[in-house]
Amino acid sequence: MFFEDVISLTQKLISFNTVNPEGNEDDIARFVGVLLESHGFKVDYQKFEEKRLSVIAEKGVDGNRPPIVLTGHFDTVPLGEKPWKEEPFLGTLKDGKIYGRGSSDMKGGLAAMICAAVQASQKSTPPGGIRLIFTAAEEPGCHGALHLVETGYNLGMAGAIIVGEPTSNTPAIGHKGALYLNVSASGKTAHSSMPELGENAIYKAARAITKIENFQFRADLDDLHGFPTINVGLVKGGKNLNSVPDHAEFTIDIRSTSKIKHAEILARLSKELGNEIKIKKLVDLPPVSSTETSSFIQSVYAVCGIDPEKGAHQKSLPYMTDGAVLHQLYGGVPTVILGPGQPEMAHQTDEFCYIDKIEEAVRIYKNIILKYGGISDGKFS
Repeated sequence: MFFEDVISLTQKLISFNTVNPEGNEDDIARFVGVLLESHGFKVDYQKFEEKRLSVIAEKGVDGNRPPIVLTGHFDTVPLGEKPWKEEPFLGTLKDGKIYGRGSSDMKGGLAAMICAAVQASQKSTPPGGIRLIFTAAEEPGCHGALHLVETGYNLGMAGAIIVGEPTSNTPAIGHKGALYLNVSASGKTAHSSMPELGENAIYKAARAITKIENFQFRADLDDLHGFPTINVGLVKGGKNLNSVPDHAEFTIDIRSTSKIKHAEILARLSKELGNEIKIKKLVDLPPVSSTETSSFIQSVYAVCGIDPEKGAHQKSLPYMTDGAVLHQLYGGVPTVILGPGQPEMAHQTDEFCYIDKIEEAVRIYKNIILKYGGISDGKFS
């Protein structure tokens, strides 16, 4: 069982509605699992939640040498409020593009990884073998990958990682960390005509938000990741117009670098925001940083036609990936973020990916897998 080409496979993957929430990755996971099993992969399904599965597939992994790991996610973001001109779950081909939710982020990348892994292992599996980790529930904060780790699932060893997130086939060697926080304030309700009898929680939240707008990290420049950033993205408070609200909350999205610890950020935020608020961690993942001189990174650059001396490509990404979980789990092995999707199309209405980029990604992934197999010990500096 296989599709004629990577584009027809991408269309099939787009046809599965895996919008998160709710995700519903069960059907796409089982489809991919059966497809990989038909090509000699050992497949395991791991339940994240009801009707939500992650897939771990291996071929040629024997424990003597760490395999190469290719990873991606099944879920997509919602369609948004703006109407789509193209059918979001059809995979329409038009003007050299494939349209649909997830085409760039990241079902085109998944299809390319599947095809490349099958092609690279058709005659004989490269030394070290191949492991594919396709997760549920990545979009809200890598929860599917974290679930695998936190429940003790044995993901074995790895010598290198490729994360298939959208980069237009230009490899990045890291990305910023993520610290997502929920901040809440409590008050006392009263009739809005007698506000002096109440305690307005929204005012407390507003005072905190103003402080966050002016928050200074005091972090040195990270040569790879630049400076950290902070943003308030969601605010909730109150039940009705004519009452003093007794609860308010908001979220903070911090993208961090290696020059500042999350514990330090939390301690300073708690001090500056004061006793009026409570802070709860939602996601706490470190940045990903790989050494450009690593033999694996150099081999990726060679396959992608990158000259590191020119320094023209973006080496670090501002967004987070499952690489943050796996890079840490596997002891900091060389990790690249490399996928056919267009970064600017991620989460957009009428999302698309260029057809030739997906086809190119198959060749890139396949050649990286084969080059990895040609390295004598599978270990990288």
